[in-house]
Amino acid sequence: MNSILIQGKTFLLGEEVNTDINCSSKYLPGKDNAYVSSVAFEKLVPGFAKQIIHQQGGIIVAGKNFGINSSREQAIHILHLMGVQCILAPSFGRQFFRNAINNGLPIIECDTSEINASEVLDIDLTLGTVRSNSGKKMSFLPLPQEILKIIEVGGLLNFITKHPDWNFSA
Repeated sequence: MNSILIQGKTFLLGEEVNTDINCSSKYLPGKDNAYVSSVAFEKLVPGFAKQIIHQQGGIIVAGKNFGINSSREQAIHILHLMGVQCILAPSFGRQFFRNAINNGLPIIECDTSEINASEVLDIDLTLGTVRSNSGKKMSFLPLPQEILKIIEVGGLLNFITKHPDWNFSA
């Protein structure tokens, strides 16, 4: 398998971020995903989504339990529309974790306490390494090969279409 590499500028959020509140039109009746993606996380960090969109994407770095209480796939769709390339956090809500993988959004469980806003990270999902432009180096437990393949092809539906027998070793 080829290395899956991600590079981007960091945007910080805190702990216990509930994406149901921050990335859901449930709280914005009549608004579509494009609108929600332009105001996502506004209550936590004013202008957050606009900063990521203006930079043409980036990496969210958060505290523990990112995505708690989130069973909505819409949260992942909003993050994709914002240009989020990856999310790093010490832990994730389990439903959010699975929705992210199923929709091709890489997420990494690791210590984020030393990562600052606006750093540029080079992430190798295959090797489990993170390097920052400020010289920091971290490692994380790489995701299993099957999950990396799902991310590589853009999500579970693409994976099943391409590999209906789940045989991707060739």
